[in-house]
Amino acid sequence: MRIKYNAPTTLTYSFFCTLVVALDQHYLYGLVRAFFTVPNALLFDLFDPLNYLRLFTHIAGHADWNHLVSNLAYILLLGPMLEEAYGSLTMLLMIVVTGFITGVLNVCFFPHPLLGASGVVFMMILLASFTNHGKNDIPLTFILIVILYLGREILNAFKGDDISQFAHLAGGFCGSLFGFFKPSKSGAPTVSQNIRIYAQPAPKTSTQKSSRPKSNPSKTARLKIDRGD
Repeated sequence: MRIKYNAPTTLTYSFFCTLVVALDQHYLYGLVRAFFTVPNALLFDLFDPLNYLRLFTHIAGHADWNHLVSNLAYILLLGPMLEEAYGSLTMLLMIVVTGFITGVLNVCFFPHPLLGASGVVFMMILLASFTNHGKNDIPLTFILIVILYLGREILNAFKGDDISQFAHLAGGFCGSLFGFFKPSKSGAPTVSQNIRIYAQPAPKTSTQKSSRPKSNPSKTARLKIDRGD
């Protein structure tokens, strides 16, 4: 038995976020604010190349350990399933695009700096509701998630807290678009298919000896999952 690096994009992203917080909290104080926080419109300098880098890197910065753990709990739960359905490289592209869109929207319309993977989390939540849907179908799970998660964020937007509900909404919007326009990989098993496969009872073996000559055992078919990075 060995440990398998089963979801390269999800695990690498999670480890990188953890490393950034560890360095910021214990060794390189101010690292997150300097390199992993996208500024607002007033502080965004069009002539500073670092600001354009922050449009992407802010999804790896977190304010503290609690902020990080709350996001990683969802990312590590949903990420492997989504990588299995869409592929590691596509999953990486979805994360990067979501980070860029939330960063640009924050610079254009909102007065506070932005950091954290919350937008990525909501992208994964909405995208996960599409993993079992057919062409031209709208999953009921998607509708319920929109009502429960995004509806709650709209209501919370009227509260004066430090949480960026707009990033959650933008991430959910990205996940919805990905789900509609980027179907999961053909041949990739869905969650329900995996459950049926693992729930099937093992074939019974006979204890009686057969008088027929033994034949070469046939090769058993194995479930293959594509993983590209």
